[in-house]
Amino acid sequence: MLAFLPGLLTGLSLIIAIGAQNAFVIRQGLTRKYVLMTVLVCIISDVTLMAAGVAGLGVIILQLGWLLEVFRWFGVAYLLWFAYGSVKSAFKNDVLKTGESKSGSRKQVLVAVLSMTWLNPHVYLDTVILVGSIANTFKENAWYFGFGAMLGSVLWFFSIGYGAKAASGLMSKPSFWKILDLVIAAVMVTIAALLAFYRFA
Repeated sequence: MLAFLPGLLTGLSLIIAIGAQNAFVIRQGLTRKYVLMTVLVCIISDVTLMAAGVAGLGVIILQLGWLLEVFRWFGVAYLLWFAYGSVKSAFKNDVLKTGESKSGSRKQVLVAVLSMTWLNPHVYLDTVILVGSIANTFKENAWYFGFGAMLGSVLWFFSIGYGAKAASGLMSKPSFWKILDLVIAAVMVTIAALLAFYRFA
């Protein structure tokens, strides 16, 4: 438990901030379409990446300075690009009406959530490098830490996916989306700045 609880708290703290992946899950929950598939893809992806980190990949990457810098600056560029898209979306007059099939087909949603997860360098920094490196400080209890972080991912994605689905009737106003997009943009810029100046140990 001494490793499991810190793992759970670490996992939650890393994914609670609204990011590209979280924003997509929330939007998908609001459409009420393919929510379970979206949530499961995010969870399976996170668990896979965290397991790789706990197994030692995160420690190896930390020792390769040039590769870490590649992850860093691709992550910064990705986050700023996503922030730009959110600001642009905030000034449109589109309204998401619950029950409409604006989410696209099952295949389109699957491709979108996979790309949102696996092509986002920031996801690797959070799961593989940070979770992996912290987990390995617990030595023989590293996997208990990892399991805690994985549980955090499971709890979080089910919460936002089905929480948004349940509240979709209250979130169909244009003002809600404008505020959400601007908040997402602000968070993305903040994370990009932190990532740019973060000193990896």
